Amino acid sequence: MTQKATTIRAAGSIDQNATIALWDAAGLTRPWNDARADFDLALKTETSTILLAEQAGTICGSVMVGFDGHRGWVYYLATAPDQRGQGIGRLMMLAAEDWLKALGSPKIQLMVRGDNHAARGFYSAIGYELQDVVTIGKRL
Repeated sequence: MTQKATTIRAAGSIDQNATIALWDAAGLTRPWNDARADFDLALKTETSTILLAEQAGTICGSVMVGFDGHRGWVYYLATAPDQRGQGIGRLMMLAAEDWLKALGSPKIQLMVRGDNHAARGFYSAIGYELQDVVTIGKRL
């Protein structure tokens, strides 16, 4: 099997439809979160971005990354379902880590739904540790 060359780049507004289609295919979208608003806000905020992986001009991976001044955060890590297991997720996380390091972030964090054992296993395999914290939120 021939490994395709993967390019990592920052998303632009023209990438919105393809990126959200990837998020849908990866099972990341939820009816109570407006993925289009998330995409737009990430692109217009100086301390956040969406990084994309492309192979032969097709988006095959994404990660939304942001720095709040204290910690880096990751959302919407996605790999095209038919391309999982090829290292794209790992590549996207390395790109997110590099992006955050360039901003001076000392730590990266993310949230995974408790029942998403596959994602938890993936993050464990690339060196992330479960932390004893509780997420508390409120819709504004």
